Amino acid sequence: MNIFTGLEQIVETDHPLSKHTWYGLGGKADYFIRPRTVEELRDVVVRSFENELPVRVIGFGSNLLISDEGVRGAVLKLEGDDFKRAEFDGESVTAWAGAEMSKLVLTCVKEGLSGIEALTGIPGSVGGSVRMNAGGRFGDLGSAVERVTLMDNAGNLFEKAKPELVFDYRRTNITARFIISARLDLSSADPDQIMRTVKEIWVYKKNTQPLNTRNSGCVFKNPRGVSAGALIDRAGLKGLQIGQAVVSEKHANFIAAGKGCASGDVLKLIAAVRDRVKQEFDVDLELEIEVWE
Repeated sequence: MNIFTGLEQIVETDHPLSKHTWYGLGGKADYFIRPRTVEELRDVVVRSFENELPVRVIGFGSNLLISDEGVRGAVLKLEGDDFKRAEFDGESVTAWAGAEMSKLVLTCVKEGLSGIEALTGIPGSVGGSVRMNAGGRFGDLGSAVERVTLMDNAGNLFEKAKPELVFDYRRTNITARFIISARLDLSSADPDQIMRTVKEIWVYKKNTQPLNTRNSGCVFKNPRGVSAGALIDRAGLKGLQIGQAVVSEKHANFIAAGKGCASGDVLKLIAAVRDRVKQEFDVDLELEIEVWE
């Protein structure tokens, strides 16, 4: 008997994952599951772990590279309406894991709430953005997150709040597999002023990043005190190409996927960039994107 008997409406088998990532690359998942409610999510989680089935969660796939072989086990995507909600209460907003970060930024602008405009131009789901403390030179999401609701492998819900909840550069101390929602504490401000900031950030990113290519954002984290992109540029790696993967001429910390590109091309190029930067500057570049192999 299939371990997901009775959940056929939300479970697909041998599902291609490439359509769920910004790279548009990657193989299939044994099971692809779209829970519509917290109760369905709990059911899927409990069944998976009782049967020792590996489980991963995919957001908008904006910082994800999936191998050409795909992944074994179950991949969950929280895209039901229940997981896309954003509930406003004064200067606080509770955003659910499947909500789109870019839309949330604009909604907060309309509500006259400031605190996450630094996320302008950063694609992704709220859950994924919390998990990696998404951000950039203008700030990060963790500065606004006050509390998160999580689910453990047994399907139990619990909360974690600051100061127990800690955000650092592109990481958090959240160990639970499933982020359900996050409460953001924002501040009231003039919507026109917030929108001016949003536009300034967007123009900066448009001018400095290869937004019109298939990429997954910055590939490497910035080493302490230095820009990863600057190191890659100084190593003479802009334009370096392996297969149909190429280091962007516009921003060296972006790797673009051309027509016919495979995940293996990107992985080989990542390794080549790491090796050259290590050789030139004795710096070990750490991945910012997530790789599923």
